[in-house]
Amino acid sequence: MNIAIDGPAGAGKSTIAKRAAKELGFIYVDTGAMYRAIAVYLIDNGVSAGDEAKVAEAIDDISIEIRYEDGAQQVYLNGDNVTGRLRTEEVGNMASKSSALPCVREKLLSIQRELAAKNDVVMDGRDIGTNILPNAELKIYLTAPVEVRAQRRYDELVAKGEAGVDRDKIEQDIAARDKQDMERKTAPLKRADDAILVDSSDMGIEEVAAQIIRHANERKYIICTRMV
Repeated sequence: MNIAIDGPAGAGKSTIAKRAAKELGFIYVDTGAMYRAIAVYLIDNGVSAGDEAKVAEAIDDISIEIRYEDGAQQVYLNGDNVTGRLRTEEVGNMASKSSALPCVREKLLSIQRELAAKNDVVMDGRDIGTNILPNAELKIYLTAPVEVRAQRRYDELVAKGEAGVDRDKIEQDIAARDKQDMERKTAPLKRADDAILVDSSDMGIEEVAAQIIRHANERKYIICTRMV
């Protein structure tokens, strides 16, 4: 069974997808981490997302692996663990730009579909239900207003002890990323026609995860009933 969770930046997709996958006994596939790993490579090698030809050349031979070590997901780029760098604002902004490029999406598409074909997975991203796994048995569109997502990100950074955090700048960045993700030509962010809308504005992580798990168990029951 495949579960697709889509939604804008800061909606809590990764955290909730991990909880749901653990509870259901599924594999969690963080597609955003894969795109961010490519972003790390482009930043480190001084490649602009505005030059698609150079991006295509740069990523041709890179290797991205997702491993689970002591129960935690670790992302390896060309053999190096880059997990600690993936959630920085710089990497997030580069990932938003570079993920719009067809060459980048094609690089990761086959890897993601192969994982889903062989395993029960929960996969989160921007275009899972509309493009990567259009036949997923359960599709969720997880969202919240920009100001709510910005406040969550601000609180997260402050809790980590980061200095000089500008909440207004965070909100501006998230709004800009939403626009970019929704208006890109290749696989834009949008709700699949058959996706269940979940607004997490007034819900905690456990509450949202529980709702998704309930939907998943209902779908599993329907699938099993049809097979009898």
